[in-house]
Amino acid sequence: MGIPMDDIHAPTVASGPTSAPETNGRELSSLSLNELFEEKTRLEAELKALSSVLDSHGVNMSTSLTTFDGYPRDDLDIAQIRTTRARIIHLRNDYKDIMEKVEQGVHAHFARLQQQQQQQQQQQNTSCPPTATTTSTSTSMPNSTNDLPILTSPTIEDSTTTSSQPGIIETPFAKINSVVEGSPAAQAGIKVGDRIRSVGHVNWMNHENLMKVAEVVQRNEGVSFLFCFCFEITVS
Repeated sequence: MGIPMDDIHAPTVASGPTSAPETNGRELSSLSLNELFEEKTRLEAELKALSSVLDSHGVNMSTSLTTFDGYPRDDLDIAQIRTTRARIIHLRNDYKDIMEKVEQGVHAHFARLQQQQQQQQQQQNTSCPPTATTTSTSTSMPNSTNDLPILTSPTIEDSTTTSSQPGIIETPFAKINSVVEGSPAAQAGIKVGDRIRSVGHVNWMNHENLMKVAEVVQRNEGVSFLFCFCFEITVS
């Protein structure tokens, strides 16, 4: 009959901890948003490396490690594959936990920004000289990403500064660095130094490091859509 074998497809878990986020013993809840992003990047890099290990054996997480009649395949390093799979499973769990904390941290960060913006607006309305903010809305947009004006996105720390002016309906999330002469953006009146409030449905809450701006332009080639920007004039 032979000796019963353990499930050869089950990942092998080495003795001792196999997965622990490199947080120097700190709980995830105590990490800053930047530290969470760093841990997320580290996990992604390790998962990619482990996936390459499986690829080198010509297998994935579900590839059978036995022959049709139930014997271990002699063409595979089964021990390494099982250990690698186990590590991937642990890291995926860690990654899920990290992403939950990142989502919570992002929501908390923007809630703080909104509260700070409201407080700063109240203070400026009572103690600062008036500042007129002129907003221009244009539906004449670039026909491709090649015509899109060059933007820079404020850092997280800069967001509170760019959102503190009174009368701003939406917080600017990018600043125009250059505009191609004769382009649709130039024809729409966009100038270097203007700050972008929205491009279509994209705004300061969802621009994802300006990637969404390019997506909106690509999806609307040859079609007009809303583009809001602002420039400031100090009233003496």
